[in-house]
Amino acid sequence: MEIMDAAATTHVAHRDNHTHRDVNGGWLRPAVFGAMDGLVSNLALMTGVAGGAVSQQTIIITGLAGLAAGAFSMAAGEYTSVASQRELVMAELDVERTQLSAHPKDEQAELAALYESRGVEPELARQVAEQLSRDPEQALEIHAREELGIDPSDLPSPAVAAISSFGSFALGALLPVLPYLLGASALWLAVLLALVGLFGCGAVVARVTARSWWFSGLRQLALGGAAAGVTYGLGALFGTVLG
Repeated sequence: MEIMDAAATTHVAHRDNHTHRDVNGGWLRPAVFGAMDGLVSNLALMTGVAGGAVSQQTIIITGLAGLAAGAFSMAAGEYTSVASQRELVMAELDVERTQLSAHPKDEQAELAALYESRGVEPELARQVAEQLSRDPEQALEIHAREELGIDPSDLPSPAVAAISSFGSFALGALLPVLPYLLGASALWLAVLLALVGLFGCGAVVARVTARSWWFSGLRQLALGGAAAGVTYGLGALFGTVLG
C-alpha cells in the first residue's frame, strides 16, 4: 500500500512539474506582436512628422490616421493570409478524403508503413492501421496529422485573426496619440508613454521565449526608440529641405 501511495505521489509531482511553454505562442504572440507593431509604426510616424516642426493638430491627425490605416491593413492582411492557408488545407483534405475513399487498402498500407518506419513491429503496425481506418473521419484526421502535419479540428479562423490583429494594433498605436488626446502638447510625453509600452510588450513576449523579461523589454525599447529617433531625424531633415 505504501509503495502504491509513493508511486501516486511521484506521478502527481511529475505531472505538476513536467510543463512546457506554449511554443506556438497561442493567442499571446500575435496579440503582443500586433500591439508592438502598432506602437513602433505609429510612434515612428508621429515622430517623423513632428520632426518637420508641424502643428500639434497635424501630429494628432497623423497619429489617428496611422492608427486607422495600420489597423485595417493588419486586419485585411491577417484575414487574407489565414483564409488562404485554410483554403489550401481544406483542398489538401479533400484530396486525402478522395484517396481514402477510392483506395482504402493502399492508404491503410501507407499508414502501417509509416508506423513501421517509426519502430512499430510490422504486424502490430498493420493491426493498428487497420483498426484506425475503420472510421473514415478518424482515418482522415490521422492521415492529415501524419502526412500533412495539420489538425483538421483545429484550423485557424480568418475572422478571429483579423479581429485580434485589428484590436491589438489599434491598442498599441493609440499609446503615442493618447497624451495629445488628453491635452498634452509635448512630444516627449508621447515618446515616453510609447517606450514604456514597448518595454511592457517586450517583457510579455518573454513568456513565450527563453529570455528574461528585462532583456526582452530592453531590446524592444531600444529597437522602438531607434526607429523613432531615425524617423524624427528624417522628418527634421525633410522639413528643412522642403521648408
